[in-house]
Amino acid sequence: MAGYADDLSLAHLLADTADAISMARFRALDLHVDSKPDLTPVSDADTAVEKALRATLARARPRDAVLGEEFGASQAPAGPGTRQWVIDPIDGTKNFIRGVPVWATLISLMEADQAVVGLVSAPALGRRWWAARGHGAYAGRHQAAATPIRVSAVHQLSDASFCYSSLPGWEETGRLPGMLDIMRRTWRSRAYGDFYGYMLVAEGAVDVMVEPELSLWDVAALVPIVTEAGGTFTDVTGEPGPLGGSAVATNGRLHADILERLAPER
Repeated sequence: MAGYADDLSLAHLLADTADAISMARFRALDLHVDSKPDLTPVSDADTAVEKALRATLARARPRDAVLGEEFGASQAPAGPGTRQWVIDPIDGTKNFIRGVPVWATLISLMEADQAVVGLVSAPALGRRWWAARGHGAYAGRHQAAATPIRVSAVHQLSDASFCYSSLPGWEETGRLPGMLDIMRRTWRSRAYGDFYGYMLVAEGAVDVMVEPELSLWDVAALVPIVTEAGGTFTDVTGEPGPLGGSAVATNGRLHADILERLAPER
C-alpha cells in the first residue's frame, strides 16, 4: 500500500474538489446542458469538474498523463512505468440533469494497462468507495470514516441479486437471450445502472453487475474497488481488467456461470 498511499490521498482531495463543484450545480435552475457528437448529454458541471481536476493533477502530478471523458487524453510519458489518471467527472449525467441523486465522480490511476487506484464519490448519496491494489476496499463519507467492504458469499443464481444497465445494448451485441435467461434464473433483477451496481457488488448487497458497452473512464475506477473487495471483474469474454469495452462484475463465485450464459452462441 505504501506505493499508493499518496496517490489515494490525492484521489480523495480530487474528489473533495469535484464534490464541491458538482453539488453546487446539482438541481441548479441555470444548469446548462449540451449534446456531444455521440448525442449523449454534457452539463456545465461535467466540464467544470474535469477542468478543475486536470488543473490539480497538472500541479501535483505533472509527469502523469490524464484521460478524461470531456477533454480526452494528455500526452502520456514514455516508458514501461507510464502512469495515467482516468477521470469521469460525472458518471450518470442523465441522472444528474434530471435531479436523480445517483451519480458520481470516478477517479482512477492506471499503471500501463492496470487500474491500481480507484475512487468513486457520490456526494448526493453522501458516500464514497475507494481501493488501492493490495490494500482492500473501503466505503464511507470520507477517508477518515472508512469501513471495509466485501462481496457476498452467494454461490447459485437462484439466490442471486442481478444488476444491469439496460437491455437494448445487449440486444445489439447478440447477447440478449443470455441476459433474459439470467434474469429468469436469478432471485432478483434490477437495473440500477452506471457506477452504482458495481459498488453494490463490492459491498455484497448485489451479486452480479453487467454492462455491454463502456469506455475506459466508465470502468477504470470500478475495477480495483470490486477486486479488492474480493470480487471478479472482466469483460464479457472473460478478460480481466478495464480495457475490454464491457463489464461483468461478480462476487467471484458466480462469474463462470454468468460468462457462459452471456456467450452469444447461447
